[in-house]
Amino acid sequence: MNTPLKFSSEEISLLRKVYSFSKENKIKLFLVGGFLRDSLIGLKKKNPDFDFCLKENAISFGKKLSLKLKCGFFVLDKEHGACRLVKNTKDKVYTFDFTDFRGRDLEDDLIHRDFTCNALALALESVFESGDLKPFLIDPTEGIKDLRKKIIRLAGKEAFVEDPLRILRAFSFSAQLGFKIHPEVLKSARNSRKLLEKVSGERIRDELFKVFDSNDAYKHFALIDKLNILEVIFPEIKKMRGIGKGAYHHLDVWDHTMEALKQLEMLYSQFEKNELIRGFLDEVIAGPRKRRSLLKFGVLLHDIGKPKALRHKQGKIIFHGHERIGLDFTKEIVQRLKLSNDELNSLKTMVLWHLRPGYLGDQEELTPRAKFRYFRDTGKEALSVLLLSIADQRATRGPLTTNASRVQHEKTCLGLIKEYFRKQKQKKFVRLINGDDLISRFKLAPSPLFGKVLKEVEELQAIGKIRSKQEAFAQAGRIIKSQKA
Repeated sequence: MNTPLKFSSEEISLLRKVYSFSKENKIKLFLVGGFLRDSLIGLKKKNPDFDFCLKENAISFGKKLSLKLKCGFFVLDKEHGACRLVKNTKDKVYTFDFTDFRGRDLEDDLIHRDFTCNALALALESVFESGDLKPFLIDPTEGIKDLRKKIIRLAGKEAFVEDPLRILRAFSFSAQLGFKIHPEVLKSARNSRKLLEKVSGERIRDELFKVFDSNDAYKHFALIDKLNILEVIFPEIKKMRGIGKGAYHHLDVWDHTMEALKQLEMLYSQFEKNELIRGFLDEVIAGPRKRRSLLKFGVLLHDIGKPKALRHKQGKIIFHGHERIGLDFTKEIVQRLKLSNDELNSLKTMVLWHLRPGYLGDQEELTPRAKFRYFRDTGKEALSVLLLSIADQRATRGPLTTNASRVQHEKTCLGLIKEYFRKQKQKKFVRLINGDDLISRFKLAPSPLFGKVLKEVEELQAIGKIRSKQEAFAQAGRIIKSQKA
């Protein structure tokens, strides 16, 4: 590991201000954790974050420093003395976290951190030394050696007991850094997994999405699942095991779900050079979470309603209505993980309509009306549903799943993907008539019929059967008359 520990001129300038203030207040500050780790392995974040620790009174110190630096201040954990400062510059956002020692002294603090690669420290004044700063690093758990070997190892035996979220952090670090998790960490994670029941949903969410963000989420979720950790977070999985093998499926419902995740990531690779699809997947839905990661989560949820829908009919296993049953489970899980309403709506759309592309692929001819209804129902997630459907189909290899049906299915989906982007370039659709028109022309009060008229007229307009306002009114009149007859 030959990467020297370096700081940019802007980072040095900000750190000098922090050091100067700490010196004035006779506070000994240490730079710890992630920034040091990333620097040693040559990673550079667009928006740097620095973690500091001090003996005590971190919140008080941080609040005073925020006034000096003219930046935002937030208390993260009053009980354990942790706060955050956020400083906006011309093109970056700097985050400074300050925490009290977690032990008697610095070394005790470091061995109470999560993993050896994060249990590194550097006295702040050492930052301004010239040359390689690695000799100044404080490393009581041999974290540098583990960084060199690319291994994630616990800093202390009680790491998971002190903070059970670290169980998931082992996998999120592995996914982000490409490091191997030490066998003893895996063993401890399995034995401590029940402790995750005490962790808040939003903290679990953030670590799960760090795994989703990686290019090989399947590999890491497969390992989490193998250790029986995933069932602690999602108890719904248990009922998905051992059911669902049939004429079209070669795996049970849960193994099929995992295979679909694997296929989705392979599909991402296949479309990596497609700028339009890549742009769609990289759209931020909420917070730091992008659609490409949310879609991976959608794959894990798409068949979650199958156990409740399971029926046996004439010796066959059927799951009629599982997509609608899945909506309730999806809502419950989303609420548990504190995802946003936008994310909930996207996931519900994926779960509800994931079968639709398959039905369209079975049609001899894909009519303009069928296309219109598909894009109307799936809305913003039309492309997500198509990608999910391809992955779902590729993960289905039962004896009755033929190559011809697979080819036809993908041909339909790829055609709809092209149609989706073609529609994006068109002018925004404007209805020929609206609700006000129905009220003034037909004296029709808002009712189920009101919506039905607008929906049918809109559909006929979209497929080119109606081209003028006069034709729209004539059709509306016919619908109203037929319904009142």
